[in-house]
Amino acid sequence: MVSEPSFTRRMFQTVVTVAGVGLLIALLWATRDALILIYISALIAMGLSPVVKLIERPHRSGTRRRVPRWLAILAIYIVVVGVFVFVGLLVIPPLISQASSLWARLPGEFNRLQNFLISHKLLSHEVTLEQAVQNAPSGSGGNAVGTVLVAISSVIGGLFGLITILILTFYLLLEASSMFDYLVRFVPLGRRGDVALAARQGVAKVSAWLRAQFILAGVMGTFAAVGLGLMNVPYFYVIALIAAVGETIPVVGPIIGGLAAVAVAITVSPKLALMVGVYFLVLHQLEANILVPKIMERSVGVSPVAVMIALLIGGSLMGIVGAILAVPTAALISVIVEELAAENDARLHRIK
Repeated sequence: MVSEPSFTRRMFQTVVTVAGVGLLIALLWATRDALILIYISALIAMGLSPVVKLIERPHRSGTRRRVPRWLAILAIYIVVVGVFVFVGLLVIPPLISQASSLWARLPGEFNRLQNFLISHKLLSHEVTLEQAVQNAPSGSGGNAVGTVLVAISSVIGGLFGLITILILTFYLLLEASSMFDYLVRFVPLGRRGDVALAARQGVAKVSAWLRAQFILAGVMGTFAAVGLGLMNVPYFYVIALIAAVGETIPVVGPIIGGLAAVAVAITVSPKLALMVGVYFLVLHQLEANILVPKIMERSVGVSPVAVMIALLIGGSLMGIVGAILAVPTAALISVIVEELAAENDARLHRIK
């Protein structure tokens, strides 16, 4: 029979434990935005770690490095920024040109649409473009100002978040070895080898995921360039670049590429825009249901079912960010599950 002091002590420990867990969950939830930035930075650092080691090219003796680690990381940053600047220089001028051309043709296209609707008795009388704009539903001035302010604050917040990720990733790559050596001290001595092996496997899987993203971008960009080139869509190489870059953003990215292609094609003819829209719809279905699961399975080692489930769960929990982080998170979870399963099998073997 349990004595009253012992029962009271256990009850107090239970209450304190539950309160501590609740406080920890509340703290994690309150700092979720910062934790997401840290997690994204850690994933990028894990993905770039093999590239940094390759650039360092240590001597066989391992006592010196030909390239300092900070310089290797900086070189990667310079290459990435250079690629984005190059893509921007290719994409922005044609987009401005196409937007100007579409704006100049807008009244004529609007009148053609009206004539089509009137001929099929879907519109009773003609209206001018100015009347259509004036009669369009719009919110109050205060709501419009609030929407603009929210949009500006979101852009500024995203910019600061991007800068934070870049800086934090730099320092995580720079201090990776010392940080791991410090953290592994809290692991029992007999388990440190297993933890080091699991960490290497996790880094390898995240790096493979990053390579798979580049492969997908290249494949989708190539398909977009070939298809649009055969259909004689203006600036097809620019749209292919947009489709390739958009491939790094699950769900939304391919839609952005398809909308950009349709917007350019409609400046030529509605028929071409329809053909381009159908082509990108088919391309998106092939990418979402075949390319992504198969390439991720081959590169990362995560089954197609796990990839699709991870994308669905990540997208429902955190939207676009969750969809982007879904596959590498699933890869890291698979490493942990495999390690726990191996430990359980070893324990059962010892018992037998």
